[in-house]
Amino acid sequence: MRLRDCHNFHDFRRMARQRLPGPIFNYIDGAADDEVTYRRNTEAFDRCDLVPNVLRGVGDVDMSVSVMGQRLALPVYCSPTALQRLFHHQGERAVAAAAARFGTMFGVSSLGTVSLEEARRISSGPQVYQFYFHKDRGLNREMTARAKEAGVEVMMLTVDSITGGNRERDKRTGFSIPFRLNLAGITQFAVKPSWALNHFLHEPFRLPQLESHVDMGGGVMSISRYFTEMLDPSMSWDDVAGMVREWGGQFCLKGVMSVEDARRAVEIGCTGIVLSNHGGRQLDGSRTAFDQLAEIVDAVGDRIDVMMDGGVQRGTHVLKALSLGAKAVGLGRYYLFPLAAAGQAGVERALELMRNEIERDMKLMGCASVGELTRRNLRFR
Repeated sequence: MRLRDCHNFHDFRRMARQRLPGPIFNYIDGAADDEVTYRRNTEAFDRCDLVPNVLRGVGDVDMSVSVMGQRLALPVYCSPTALQRLFHHQGERAVAAAAARFGTMFGVSSLGTVSLEEARRISSGPQVYQFYFHKDRGLNREMTARAKEAGVEVMMLTVDSITGGNRERDKRTGFSIPFRLNLAGITQFAVKPSWALNHFLHEPFRLPQLESHVDMGGGVMSISRYFTEMLDPSMSWDDVAGMVREWGGQFCLKGVMSVEDARRAVEIGCTGIVLSNHGGRQLDGSRTAFDQLAEIVDAVGDRIDVMMDGGVQRGTHVLKALSLGAKAVGLGRYYLFPLAAAGQAGVERALELMRNEIERDMKLMGCASVGELTRRNLRFR
C-alpha cells in the first residue's frame, strides 16, 4: 500500500499494520480491558447529526482558532504521545515539522523520544509539554524549569494516569520498554525485518526528558516500573495548584471528565482543560469526551478553554465538537498511524486530508468561520 492511496484514518491504520511488528502496532491500536470505551469514542459522533444551512455565500473559509493564548491555523492539534521514535525513526521530529507546516500545535511528552529543545528548534509554532507528576518534587521542578527554558508555551499535565491501564494486547505479546517479548511477540518481529533494520540503523532509542531516571537498556527501570514506582498516585489538587503558580503561564489539565473537576481547574487558575479518556487506554467503560462535552462547556466554557480528544477520525467529527463548544480538538492515533507508516510525509498527508475535510465540510454546512458553528447545527438521536 502506498501513501498516496491513503485517503482516511482506516487506510493509514492498514498501512501501519503492514509495516509494524504486531506488538508495536497493538501498542498504538490497543486499549484497556475489553476496549469498549475505545470503540465508543468514535461511535459517539455517529449519534449526532449535522444540520447544514445553504445559500450562505461561503467563499473563503477561516479555520483558525485561538486556544490557551495560541493562534492555530486549524482547529485540530497533534496531542502529545509517548515513544514516537519506536513507531518511526523520525518520531517527534516528523510531527513537529508537519505541525509547523500546517500552522497548528503539537506536543512533546515526558516520555518523548526527542528533547523539548530539539522539538522547539524544528518548530517555532505552538508547543505543549505533556507532563507526568512524579513523587520526586525536585524532579517536577527541574522538568518544569527545563520546559520554560526551552520556550514551551503551554504546560499540559496528564491527570488520568496515576497508574497504567490494563492493556491486555501488550500482555499477550509481552510488549514492554525495554523489550522483553514472549515467543509470540518475537515471532511477530521476525516477520517484519524492515522495521528492525530501520530502527537499529538510526540513533539509539532515548527518552531525553527522563534519561537520568529511565534507561532504555534496562539499567535504571522499565516504562512499566516508571508508572508504578516514579509517578505519584497521591497527586492532589493542592499539588497541581502549586504547579500552576510555579509555571505562571498557560496551564492545561488533560484527562478531566467531570463538571466538578472542570470547575476545580478554573478555581486553581488553569487556562485550559482537555476532556479525554486517554483514547480508551485507562478506565474502560468511562464516558466519551464527546458525550460529556456539552455538559462541561455549559458549566465552565465561559471561564476556561475546553478542548477534547478521543476517537476523532473525520473532519465532521471535528465540526461536531466545535459546534458543542470545544475550542480545539486533539488528534492521537489519527496522526500516529501515518507517522508509523511513512514518517513526516505520512503526518503531513494526514493533516492535509483533515484540513481539506474541515474546509469542505464547513462550506457544506454554510459556515465561513469556526465561530459560526453552533448547537443549532446539531441534532442528537
